[in-house]
Amino acid sequence: MDLTRRSFLQTASAALASRALGAETKPIVGSQLYGWGQYYQRDGKKLDDHLDEALSALRDAGYDYAEHNLSGSAEGNVKFGERLKSKGLRPVCLYTGAALHEADKAEQSVVQLVAGARGAKEAGFTVINCNPNSIGRDKTDEELSTQAKWLGIFGQKLHELGLQLGVHNHTPEMKNGAKEFHANFRQTDAAQVGFCYDVHWVFRGGVLPPETLEAYGARIVSWHLRQSRDKIWWEDLDSGDVDYDFIARVAREKKLAPIYSVELALEGGTKITRSVVENHARSREFVRRVFGA
Repeated sequence: MDLTRRSFLQTASAALASRALGAETKPIVGSQLYGWGQYYQRDGKKLDDHLDEALSALRDAGYDYAEHNLSGSAEGNVKFGERLKSKGLRPVCLYTGAALHEADKAEQSVVQLVAGARGAKEAGFTVINCNPNSIGRDKTDEELSTQAKWLGIFGQKLHELGLQLGVHNHTPEMKNGAKEFHANFRQTDAAQVGFCYDVHWVFRGGVLPPETLEAYGARIVSWHLRQSRDKIWWEDLDSGDVDYDFIARVAREKKLAPIYSVELALEGGTKITRSVVENHARSREFVRRVFGA
């Protein structure tokens, strides 16, 4: 994929921004807690009622951190950071949605998110991963421009706090040739808006790793890692449809941000043969073996 001059400048600027914020140089590996919630739900339980149990299991399996949702209150994020530390884990990443495509609502959204992010910074978190809300239809060009504007503002506010913004995506952003996915980056400044590379969501949307890494690799501030076989999510992180050996090699060669969140999400057709704890332990070993992390 040929990079335009604008794209080159954006990726170069992102690398500089990452260094300026003191991005991790030693690889660290965590787990996105969404998948844990699905496992508990299968057993008729709620993750929040068993959160300490999950955090202890992650620590014992060799994980460095757990990624949960950004609280709307600064105090909530401080408390979660303390909870992680009490279990021998680190505060690293938090995840959130955001309504940014409507000008009259976006400012309020950003104000609320930044209020919570102040507590995240106090607790020691470094990255806020954000997936702009889907709306049940494709966003118009005007809505995408508005969203890009407010992503930039949000990213700048986080930058001023000493945090990094990583834009995440699901299926809606990948429709129509991944129009929204690309707009979120092409219409923003890489110094403000980074990339949470959820490898499988992007892969499923039709933008393959070589293209993604070439175009937006320098924007990466964190990763979400999941695997599938025959296009169905696999129960652990292993060999399958996504060539993680290639991805890991590029990540090492280009010295891309080494903050990896394993996310073992489940969908219809996912075959579960092991416990959530065993699948995460196996996945941690896979990241160690393939990514050297």
